[in-house]
Formats: sequence, structure tokens, C-alpha cells
Amino acid sequence: MCTAVTYKTKDHYFGRNLDLEYSYHETVTVTPRKYPFAFRKAGMRETHYAMIGMAFVQDGYPLYYDAVNEKGLGMAGLNFPGNAYYAPAQDGEEGIDQVGSFEFIPWILCQCDTVAKARELLSHMKLVDIPYSPQLPSSPLHWIISDREESVTVESVREGLKVYDNPIGLLTNNPPFDVQMFMLNNYMSLTEEAPENHFSDTLELKAYSRGMGAMGLPGDLSSASRFAKAAFTKLHSRSGASESESISQFFHILGSVAQQRGCVHMGEGKYEITIYSSCCNVDKGIYYYTTYENSRITGVDMHRENLDGSELVSFPLITGQQIQMQN
Repeated sequence: MCTAVTYKTKDHYFGRNLDLEYSYHETVTVTPRKYPFAFRKAGMRETHYAMIGMAFVQDGYPLYYDAVNEKGLGMAGLNFPGNAYYAPAQDGEEGIDQVGSFEFIPWILCQCDTVAKARELLSHMKLVDIPYSPQLPSSPLHWIISDREESVTVESVREGLKVYDNPIGLLTNNPPFDVQMFMLNNYMSLTEEAPENHFSDTLELKAYSRGMGAMGLPGDLSSASRFAKAAFTKLHSRSGASESESISQFFHILGSVAQQRGCVHMGEGKYEITIYSSCCNVDKGIYYYTTYENSRITGVDMHRENLDGSELVSFPLITGQQIQMQN
């Protein structure tokens, strides 16, 4: 499963954990302004905003897991099995843009510079069941879209397209987003402060450890528990405003809900792990990442590439552990 987060200090940061039991050999991929996007039902975009993100590049096409564009808008797709529903594509629906799930991220990031602009497009579009190919069917996803000021969650379900305000800038997986938000009521008594004795005024109860104000915060790896844990961690996070302090804190937030090999067995000797964690400085267009085997932070700056070009630029992930010896 997965977790996506936003964070703001002096700059705005957007990123995620990708939790799976296998990798598609994804790459950090820059799509320049003149790369032609041929959307299956929503027309052609010869020019558009440039973007950078993590993608599985198939036949020269960037299948983005998460990305940000040069205007400061970020978007990520997360697994949403059992709830995601895409209607069959139809001809002749006037005024409605039909978009496949695999092309949803570039469709938004091509033409939107803010969440407000994305809302406008979402008001006359629907996600339809258009697979990229027979070998790559439509994935059951929901999405977070964020700029510096606000975030929304987008879920395509049988009742239609739902767009939720996302006041905490966070997304995991099931259950649906409105249920996840409601369940945070279960944790309203948690605090970063040392707890006070409300159990009984006849007993002298005292905190015997630091951190007891957050007792009851879940620590398991389910998506609902990760939502609560990441929300508490993010909303109480403090860091300096420098780039180093900001991205370090961001990766610590993601680390609080990372998946370790051996804890979630998927059968046939496979285990779900956090394949990569990403943190993009959306204001500067720098995409940072770590991988399961490589905890050193690596960065790719989209503005060091030719953003007026027409060819994708991809950087294979550095996956081997990098250890700096001090003696």
C-alpha cells in the first residue's frame, strides 16, 4: 500500500512512500514542455507544463506514480482496491472529458497550475476504464492533488467522481477518504505533551515514560492505522526552514509509516516493502528519493534539463546502499 504527504516550511514539499512487493524498475522522469501527450479520449497536448516525478516508462510513455509540475502542483495515485470504479468509455458525451486512470496525472499536471484550476477540470470530467495496454490494465487508484495552499482527494467510485477537501494534506489507501477523516475522531485525546491523570482523582497516577501523551496511536501497517499515524506525525512535525532540515523532516514523517520486509507477507515468499520514498521541493522542482536498500537521499533537479525539449529524460534509481566510512 502507500502513503502520500505534503509539508510546508519556507518551501512546499510533496512526496510519498510506494509500498509494494515488486518493482517495475521505475525511474525519476522529467517530461519537458513539448513532449506530445496523446490522451485516448481527451485530445492531444503538443505543449504543456513540464513535470518531474516517479514513473514506469513503457514504450516511451511515462506512467507516473507521482509527479509535480513546474508551476507548483503535485499529484500522486495510491492503491484503492475494492472501491475504485471507472465507467466504460463512451462516444458522444458532450462537455465531458473522459480520462483513463493511467493518464490522469499528466492530464491534470499538463494544464493546471493550482488546485483551484484542477477543481474546474474535475467538474466536467470522469475517469473511464481505458487500460494502457492488455498487459497493463487499469489500476484501482485514488489521488491527492496539492499546491502550496490546499489539497484535495479525488475518488472515482460507483456513485461518481468524489472530490474531497483534504485539510491535512495526506492520503493512504482504504477505506474512502471521508471515512478515514471521520476515524480521526478516535484519536482526539492524543497529544504531544505529557499526559495528565484523568483516570481517577483518588489514585496518584504518573507518567513513567516520555511520549505517553500519544498512547493509543496505532502502530500497525494497515492503511487506516498508517493514516492516523502519519496524520499525527505530520501535524506535530517541527523543523527549521532550510532545505536540509525540511527534507530530513519530510523523510522522517514518511519513515514513521514505512513497510519493512517480513512484516506483510503477500504469499509465495514475497513481502510488501517501501520500494521508494520521495520528497519533491515543489517550489524548486527538485525531486529527492530514497529506496529500500539505499537510505542516502538522492536528488534530481528538473531545471537542469532542457524543459523546452520533446524527449523524456529518465534517471534510474540508485538502489544499492551507500555507506560513508568515517575512519
